[in-house]
Amino acid sequence: MGIVVALRDAGHTAYFAGGCVRDELLALEPADYDVATDARPDRIRSLFRRTTEVGASFGVVLVHDDGPVVEVATFRADGPYTDRRRPDTITFSDPVADAHRRDFTINALFLDPLDDTGEPRSPRGGAVLDHVGGLRDIDARLIRAVGDPATRLAEDHLRALRAVRFAARLGFTIHEGTADAIAAHARELVGVSRERIGEELRRMLAHPARAQAVALLSALGLDAPVLDTQPVEAPTPVLDSLPADATYPAALAAWAIDRGALSSPDHGRATLRLWRRALCLSNDERDRMWEILTGVHLVDEQWGSLGVAQQKRTAARPWFEDALCVLQARRPDRARALSREVQQLRSSPGGLAPTPLVTGDDLAELGLSPGPRFKVLLDAAYDAQLEGGVATRAEALELVRSLGV
Repeated sequence: MGIVVALRDAGHTAYFAGGCVRDELLALEPADYDVATDARPDRIRSLFRRTTEVGASFGVVLVHDDGPVVEVATFRADGPYTDRRRPDTITFSDPVADAHRRDFTINALFLDPLDDTGEPRSPRGGAVLDHVGGLRDIDARLIRAVGDPATRLAEDHLRALRAVRFAARLGFTIHEGTADAIAAHARELVGVSRERIGEELRRMLAHPARAQAVALLSALGLDAPVLDTQPVEAPTPVLDSLPADATYPAALAAWAIDRGALSSPDHGRATLRLWRRALCLSNDERDRMWEILTGVHLVDEQWGSLGVAQQKRTAARPWFEDALCVLQARRPDRARALSREVQQLRSSPGGLAPTPLVTGDDLAELGLSPGPRFKVLLDAAYDAQLEGGVATRAEALELVRSLGV
């Protein structure tokens, strides 16, 4: 609010804009607030003590002076998008033109928080300014492109994925004309950078409405270009059954299982390589996805053949809870039985991952030099500890000595 007040006190028009207005009207907590104004970038920088230029050529300045960082953008009209991401030129303009250059009507609303008399009203106060029918579409729960849908998509085909994400997250329907344009131009998504595609999918799959998002991707023919593969018509029962708080790697693994990743190790590895490239997964995300895939197979098919020590070691792995989450979605009865077994292991002496009774320093004191033998002896002592065979440091050291130290 302080930034809007400061701009208004300096004689400028200033409104909250975009997603924060949409979320206010839907009684959701906005993730952040954006401000649109007639002040030019140099004027914005002169009015606030701490600013960062992130897109001054597009009229965008980050202001740090009033709590969280706020993006303050000058009203503008956009020229052609020959690179299919950013306009070649912009013209500083007015609220009407600024609303008409935005992607979807529900994201093209402005809120004057200082207007106590205007209509329609925001639930938290202030008057809403609607130049494109966004209020109508919020009431109808529709995602509709501003203006001609094909034109909006041609400017930036990532908007197709944004439409899916908004529809899934908000429980909205994509307007027929917009959906038709997305489906007709789905293959053009391949022109969008893999980093941007990966980030959109990350935001979809990390949200509780992930199943709805994936269903929309499939229905609109976007899943193949997103994953850079051939279309696959397959239900998604594992993904659909994940709990709301499932992690992104768990959601990736669940979706991959629905698409046959567990049919063979080779298929799993091929899927991982393909998705790593297509979605620009980080090394950690790639590794965790693979650990979950192999972990689901391990706990489902091989758990009973593991000894107590191996079971405890497995249950203490960082990926285990994610694998159990996916197994719960895939085979709930098996997952419940496994959870009971893990609870019993957790309740046994020492629990799942007790502090080792013997360390490398202890072996060094016994006269051993660091080397491969260290790991063999430490593993043997720790396995005995996990199985309850030794309970004190003295007992663990005696075991090590008995192994030939």
